[in-house]
Amino acid sequence: MTTRVLTCLAILSEAFLISFLFFELCVNSQPCTRLGDETTYGTGNIWIGYAYNNRNFTNYRSYVNEGTAASPNFDQNFGGDDVNYNTTSCRVSTEGFSMRYKLTKTFASGTYSFTVGGDDGYRFSLDGGTTWAINEWNDQPYAVSTHTVALNGSYNMILEYYENSGENRVSFAVATICSGTENTGMYGTGNIWNGYLYDGTNFAAYSGMVNEGSAGSPDFAQSFGGSDVSYNTSACPVQTETFSVRYRLAKTFAAGSYLFTVGGDDGYRLSVDGGASWIINNWTLHSYTTTSYSASLSGSHNLVLEYYENTGANRVSFEMRTLSILPVTLVAFTAHEKDHAVQLNWSISSGSDPRMFEVERSINGETFSGIGNVSSPNSSVKHYSFTDQSPIRGMAYYRLKITDRSGISTYSETVNIRLAAASVNSNKISVYPTVVTGGSFLVTSSNNIRNAVITITGLHGKTMTKQSAGNINAGDAIRVNANTGSWGKGIYLVTVSGSNFEMTTGKIIVQ
Repeated sequence: MTTRVLTCLAILSEAFLISFLFFELCVNSQPCTRLGDETTYGTGNIWIGYAYNNRNFTNYRSYVNEGTAASPNFDQNFGGDDVNYNTTSCRVSTEGFSMRYKLTKTFASGTYSFTVGGDDGYRFSLDGGTTWAINEWNDQPYAVSTHTVALNGSYNMILEYYENSGENRVSFAVATICSGTENTGMYGTGNIWNGYLYDGTNFAAYSGMVNEGSAGSPDFAQSFGGSDVSYNTSACPVQTETFSVRYRLAKTFAAGSYLFTVGGDDGYRLSVDGGASWIINNWTLHSYTTTSYSASLSGSHNLVLEYYENTGANRVSFEMRTLSILPVTLVAFTAHEKDHAVQLNWSISSGSDPRMFEVERSINGETFSGIGNVSSPNSSVKHYSFTDQSPIRGMAYYRLKITDRSGISTYSETVNIRLAAASVNSNKISVYPTVVTGGSFLVTSSNNIRNAVITITGLHGKTMTKQSAGNINAGDAIRVNANTGSWGKGIYLVTVSGSNFEMTTGKIIVQ
């Protein structure tokens, strides 16, 4: 009985499936109303796409639309491989079909880049199909082609596409290619900056100009509309995710002292001599910060303010104030080598009243870090000095951050000095006692050692112990603690090295 029931159910299921497939075949084969005349062009960025149920544009079915009111760009996959693609009335099988898209579009005078892609064949015309600006009419996996051309006026665009079998896809994109035509070396006048914007962080791809400041003041603060948006210039918009800008202003200063404050997220720098040198230089990635610098100026100066944004938030600002208190003025600032260290000396003019000098050092002359402070007890002291006990071997740069009694900080000019690498023969260490019985001994160096490391090895090359000793001054005795009781009797090598000190070796005898 059970077998009969199952057999009957199977027969009924098969009959139902055959009936369903027959119904589908009948429905799909039914005639449909073919809308569209195959000749009309779309307008307002909306393509009319005429669909054909073969690859040679003869079995017309109906039409579709692509693009939006804002843009004619589109990317269509037709629902997948070997499926029915719906038009406005009739369906088209995506296993073998063709599409002819038409659009009349008016272009403002400029240069445009057209990118068309397809799997399989595709071609693109700007003159109603008389000629093909892009022509890739062959079976192929999805690929794209680009055509760049200067346009001005109305054009009848046609995009044709066919699919032979397998995957299917067609795409279209147009973009404006433009660049500013201004002379980027021109300076603004009357407190109005000329700002020259570049696509990218390295001032390479010029896009257009903006102005900042006002007739009454060169001060400004600009956030560029927000993060990763389109910021308009005189010619082309710039995407604010990665860009750079160079502001120029020719300004005449009455004799006096001025405080400049520049801020930015990310890098910024300010020059008063046309970019030959930078009085403010914070050319790194960082959140919004400000830097101030005071200078005594007189006459005409070419101000250059540069800024770049690498990602995220963006902001640049400039502020200028006249100072009633004279800044601290350096008369001299020198650097020379003394006893394997660098001696810095400086003197200030009469009337200067500093509170603090911060000594800063750099290996490249751009990025500085503080290495020490020198306080000024009163205004009568005019001569100061500082010793860098752990100097950089090779070229090093030094500057002073000078803070006066009112709290205003300025920077000195930079001085540099080159120290030769210490030779092996000039570096000497002494070990006492050489015969070790108590588990510790003293090491003394003839030179200053920065970031010293003391290593003890056996004659067989095995490292017995290693000790970081920090910075060692010449002549200082450093105690080395060692568990010599477990080493065994014999001779052991004592090696001392550092970031400014060639490796030097002594020895101990363990009994």
